[in-house]
Amino acid sequence: MNDILDPLILSRWQFGLTTIYHFLFVPLTIGMAVVVATFQTAWYRTGRAHYLQLTRFFGRVFLINFAMGVVTGIVQEFQFGMNWSNYSRFVGDVFGAPLALEGILAFFFEAAFIGVWIFGWDRLPKGLHLASMWCVSAGTIMSAYFIIAANAFMQHPVGYVINQAKGRAELTDIWAVLTNKVALAAFPHTLFACFMVAAGVVIAVASWHLARNQNLETMMPALKFGLWTMVAAGALTVLTGDQLGLTMVDTQPMKMAAAEALYNTATGKDASFSVFTLGTPDGVHELFSIRVPYLLSFLSTHTFNGTVEGINDLQAQYTQVYGPGNYKPVIWVTYWSFRWMIALGVGAVMVSLAGLWLTRKGRFPQQRWVWRIATWAVPLPMAAMIMGWVFTEMGRQPWLVFGLLRTSDGVSPNVTGLEVLVSLVVFTLIYGSLAVVEFRLIKKVAQEGPAAPAEVDETTGEVKHEVTVY
Repeated sequence: MNDILDPLILSRWQFGLTTIYHFLFVPLTIGMAVVVATFQTAWYRTGRAHYLQLTRFFGRVFLINFAMGVVTGIVQEFQFGMNWSNYSRFVGDVFGAPLALEGILAFFFEAAFIGVWIFGWDRLPKGLHLASMWCVSAGTIMSAYFIIAANAFMQHPVGYVINQAKGRAELTDIWAVLTNKVALAAFPHTLFACFMVAAGVVIAVASWHLARNQNLETMMPALKFGLWTMVAAGALTVLTGDQLGLTMVDTQPMKMAAAEALYNTATGKDASFSVFTLGTPDGVHELFSIRVPYLLSFLSTHTFNGTVEGINDLQAQYTQVYGPGNYKPVIWVTYWSFRWMIALGVGAVMVSLAGLWLTRKGRFPQQRWVWRIATWAVPLPMAAMIMGWVFTEMGRQPWLVFGLLRTSDGVSPNVTGLEVLVSLVVFTLIYGSLAVVEFRLIKKVAQEGPAAPAEVDETTGEVKHEVTVY
């Protein structure tokens, strides 16, 4: 019973569930803003009506998702003060700076231009109205960078000093925080993954309509756009992920060792990457494994003879530096979340490559199962991103701020387990209800399809009798 009502465990569960739930909306918001801006740019440059239809159609999806993301994000930030007050007191002077920039600059920037875009359809010149959507996209990307910079401080703290009298970290160099090498590596990797998520939604919606032979003029171009975006973004996600891996080895070698469940330091051929392994949790007995020789060495050092430090050696090093304690994350979580992240992302790209092949040179597959697979593949990139964040955060354990503050020391001292449990249950019920509302709203919009094409003046290219996005 004591474990069930442990404030630390419950607070971790609550923050983890809240973060994952909020994260359902973030990648789609970032990616879909670029998608809408791209379709509107195509309409601006070509004047073709189907691009205008796609702009309006996916604009509605974007706006629904954005509204839900704002609500869940606010609740998430409240938890820093409610459940993690010791963490907030210790690192708030540093951690709060990029979050403040996110709120003051990025969020208000994107929110203001969203209003301009919604209500400016029949009030602004086409060029200015298009610029407002690109400003929204820039705002969402800025917002993502500031949040990633805040998280990067937890992974690799820089730009601070410890005030021993006050017992907290204090900001000395905001530029160092914003240019943290972990943030610089994680940002493009996250951004391209967001484009994969948005592409997955475009593919799914287009496939649903094409399976029913409806809205062909708009959905075939949308499908092609989604498929090519998925493949391109997937390739860039892999390349940027490689650079993030090198940064991870440099700053958090224990995380890389945990990703492979590598207990003993290995070099060259012995530093292999296991595609699949069965064994004892302590790594002593390996029952079955499928391995690729040299691959872990290459991923960690970009050489085939590089040395990768193992969990046991790193545990001994950390004990000497930080004192007695268990500095190993939960190995099975890091091991499998890392592989599921890769597998789900690769799966999304493979579905898109198959789609490009099946629809090459104007071909139109008649088999319903082809379109069904494309429609139901939409969760793959989103699930891959969630697995990536689970790996990132769980791989940092037992640290809340690596090398500075343990997770067990960051929880609020006066919050009881019962209070956290009650709020956890309430949040879960409310968020579950909101998830149903979100899904039904987007599903309804997606199944309705694009509105009839607006009347366009052939001479000026201006839209006649224009109305707002709703």
